[in-house]
Amino acid sequence: MKKLRFEETTREIRVAVEPSFLDDQSEPDEGRYLWSYRVVIENNGKEAVQLLSRYWRITDARGRTKEVRGSGVVGEQPVIQPGDSFEYTSGTPLATPSGIMVGTYDMETENGERFAVDIPAFSLDSPYQERRLH
Repeated sequence: MKKLRFEETTREIRVAVEPSFLDDQSEPDEGRYLWSYRVVIENNGKEAVQLLSRYWRITDARGRTKEVRGSGVVGEQPVIQPGDSFEYTSGTPLATPSGIMVGTYDMETENGERFAVDIPAFSLDSPYQERRLH
């Protein structure tokens, strides 16, 4: 099965996300569904940027929302040079078989200018989600 890829570009910084459902680590009978997501951040601009912090809004299938803020990503605050990229994998649990994530990265240029880079909204879908046709 082909993986879905969600992409967004802000000020020549492209963020691509590929979510994957972790069936072997999920326990649907107990309302525990786990996903990993691979993120690639590409700097297509002309100056280096540093990823300072992240913000995520995670919404489950019942509309419950959790917000996550933190320094850097996976314990790092990477500096991404022009033409380079930074890649990491992380994960999230949900109590429902589907949901959606969206967020931003706070970046800083070499001259101290700060700006937000949009992380594309991406769906967290599992084979346990009931499909309804209207």
